Amino acid sequence: MNFTHLQQYYQELLNFLKKEGYTESYIRRIQENVHWILKSEKHKTWLSYLDIYNDRVQKSESTPYKKNHRIAFGAIQQFDLHGEYPNRKIKNCFIKRGAYNQLISEFRELIDFYKASDKLRGLKESTIYGNASAASSFLYAMQKRGMKSLGCIGEEDVLSFFLDREGNVSKCSSYKKQIASVLRAGTDWKEKECQILLAYLPPIRPKRKNIQFLTFEEVESIHALLDDRNSGLSLRDRAIGKLLFFTGIRACDIAGMELGSIDWDADEIHFPQQKTGQPLVLPLTATIGNSIYDYLLNERSESSDNHLFLGTVYPHYPFEAGAVWHQAAKIYKAASLRQEKGDRRGTHLFRHNVATSFLSSGIPRPVISHTLGHANPHSLDPYLHADLVHLKECALSIEAFPVREGVFCP
Repeated sequence: MNFTHLQQYYQELLNFLKKEGYTESYIRRIQENVHWILKSEKHKTWLSYLDIYNDRVQKSESTPYKKNHRIAFGAIQQFDLHGEYPNRKIKNCFIKRGAYNQLISEFRELIDFYKASDKLRGLKESTIYGNASAASSFLYAMQKRGMKSLGCIGEEDVLSFFLDREGNVSKCSSYKKQIASVLRAGTDWKEKECQILLAYLPPIRPKRKNIQFLTFEEVESIHALLDDRNSGLSLRDRAIGKLLFFTGIRACDIAGMELGSIDWDADEIHFPQQKTGQPLVLPLTATIGNSIYDYLLNERSESSDNHLFLGTVYPHYPFEAGAVWHQAAKIYKAASLRQEKGDRRGTHLFRHNVATSFLSSGIPRPVISHTLGHANPHSLDPYLHADLVHLKECALSIEAFPVREGVFCP
């Protein structure tokens, strides 16, 4: 390995880290490892940065020690080989993990063929990634059973993945569908083998589960909290909270919103949906608009980034969907709601509440689907289970049936 570039320019890496506000311990770890590499390379026969890392940590059994050095060597490798500086937003996969990276060539070729095939069909990257990940786990399980090719996989092998030792189904129907999507695409590559594997997949009935929803009392508490300027929530918290509460916008779409998504003249919110890619236009009500305006005017950090919601810590990266979830959790906590173990407190509760509120108010389903940005009208079906107003209208009287006193008492 040639470390001429690293020796000449590593000081630029250190200067960048200092400028971007990285911790002193992180910078010191980078510097120490660079010095160690340059000092040791004359006596070593390294072929890759992975070799260097393994050499550096071989005498330690400490997991934190190995993790810290793995991060450091990942940054050094990225700078030395690709001329790229560290980025807090992008995870540096110095050591590739996951089932796909452990697959034998034929299994990996199937996954690659599927990815290319569904990309041409125009499927979203997140959908392709989910299907490929599920199929990779399935194929890796087959590989661990000693299968060296698709043609070697038998029905018993397939069933071992979907059933537990007692013969009960251990995987959900959606997981099976993801694997089937990859195998169906693979029929254009290895038709016979993939068709046989598709036939081996067991029938799995979709499960319906009871989904927690916001009660009337919880809705009232959250509404009051978002209107209270002395609630302890930041202006950004309140703006995000009102978007969630009044529109049911997905967390990923809130994270993706830009300054231009707010049309102040037309009183509209418009953005391309992250999940479907379709544009969505919603009315900008006064309560939402005022909260966003207060945030922009009094709290949003100065940044060249166009995203609407930014982090408060330098360098003020834009929000991600996971961060919006944490904002929702903060709102529940401030309202003293859903703090017990097992309580659901994500952003989807707000979306569910908007849908069920519209349904109970008699708003036509196509209007609700459009407001929520559903590409498929059947996506609204799960929300019907919590439409208590109309479900009660379907209830049958049991007056004609004798029921022992006390059956329905609490």
